[in-house]
Amino acid sequence: MQIILQEDVDKLGNRGEVVEVAPGYARNFLLPRKLAMLATPGNMKRLERMRVVFAKREATEKGDAEKQAEVLNGVSLAIARKAGENDQLFGSVTTADISESLAAQGFTIDRRKIQLAEPIKLIGEYQVPIKLHRDIAATVKLTVSREA
Repeated sequence: MQIILQEDVDKLGNRGEVVEVAPGYARNFLLPRKLAMLATPGNMKRLERMRVVFAKREATEKGDAEKQAEVLNGVSLAIARKAGENDQLFGSVTTADISESLAAQGFTIDRRKIQLAEPIKLIGEYQVPIKLHRDIAATVKLTVSREA
């Protein structure tokens, strides 16, 4: 089934592209969430007009992301957790914890944009990548310490 993407979808494509997907994926996920529309002849004509709007929106989003990345690259976070011997944490530091810590400093970053391969389970210093735009990423310094 061919669809036109209205938003960027990870591992599928970018806004304005025509892609081929399974009918169930389109019907049950993409179309109800308004991430895509069917690639009918009428919608293909609309796509040409929408590309101008997409280009303007892309430019503003990219500019905002670049400004935010410059600010975020200088940010350092400190999170204290209870830890046992060998600096092993009781629990872990997740993307939600990092997002809350950023919110406390005045940054609103969705936890899904924080790119942790796995939750942090040891005390130490970490470089946490944050994907602000498909082309732009920032790195935040995170220090996990022992709670007193």
